[in-house]
Amino acid sequence: MRGSTGRCTVRAHANIALSKYWGKSDLALNLPAVPSISMTLSGLVTETEVRFDASLRADEVYLDGGPASPKEARRVVTMLDQVRAAAKHEHRAVVRSVNRFPTAAGLASSASGFAALAAAATRAAGLEWDDSRVSALARQASASAARSVFGGFVELPAGKPGQAKLAARQLHREDHWDLRIVVAETAKGPKKVGSTEGMERSRVTSPFYDAWVDAAPGLSQKVKRGLQKRDLPLLGAAMEQSTLAFHACAMASAPGILYFQPATLAALATVRELREERGIEVFATMDAGPHVKALCHASDAARVRRALGRTEGVIATGVSAPGPGVEILKWD
Repeated sequence: MRGSTGRCTVRAHANIALSKYWGKSDLALNLPAVPSISMTLSGLVTETEVRFDASLRADEVYLDGGPASPKEARRVVTMLDQVRAAAKHEHRAVVRSVNRFPTAAGLASSASGFAALAAAATRAAGLEWDDSRVSALARQASASAARSVFGGFVELPAGKPGQAKLAARQLHREDHWDLRIVVAETAKGPKKVGSTEGMERSRVTSPFYDAWVDAAPGLSQKVKRGLQKRDLPLLGAAMEQSTLAFHACAMASAPGILYFQPATLAALATVRELREERGIEVFATMDAGPHVKALCHASDAARVRRALGRTEGVIATGVSAPGPGVEILKWD
């Protein structure tokens, strides 16, 4: 950081987990209980500016043009405190963050948001840049955010309790495979049960939780092999099983966590129909939310999007290619 101030603006992209993350092995360090593999998504971005200033008396956090809620602000300040401790200063900061896609609805806005925050705060504070360090910092706020630091196809290993430096790593660059994610938006507004709350409820109450933790590493390995071989049926079958397994675990919690909407089931049926009746290599995945994402070859994306757009209850559709990691837009 230069003098009493430092400022950095960063763009980070959302990601979609191809093998799912659900459950924590260490709540304090926000360590995932299972490994996950994701594809960083083009077009779905968060832009965040962090400005440290010695003249400020308190941190100020703005999200999408307005003051952040107390809950949101606390998560941001917690990360800023970690950066201040590493930089050995106590300067307060102004944080301005804008999401370019629907927030809190299962489209991984927290992933891009905290990846952007970790990168911008690290640069603004004048800390030495290291991808793994930024990823580990982002992970402590949102484990999925650790993956959004990198572009292309990314793995976050399972964490052992106390493993504070756990970070994601890139498996393949964005040009490794010309795939597309077609997003079918099936509901408006935030989900009723956040991911952190849902994971802990599943861990404590779901009779399927241990089975999920046991099965997830094998599914992740199949996804990894499918990526390496560019074998979409291999990847897609494991991806769908991973998605349905984690949702089954969530549904069996007490009380049950049901992210599906009627349009969710309709979109899943559309994907299956395209694959089984029309011969298109397309497979479905979902995060902890109602939206359906269809993974397919780039050459099939237009047909998949048209079919999902005609599905009853689907509000909107979009298409994303493999996207880049965090990008520094401005630093002074």
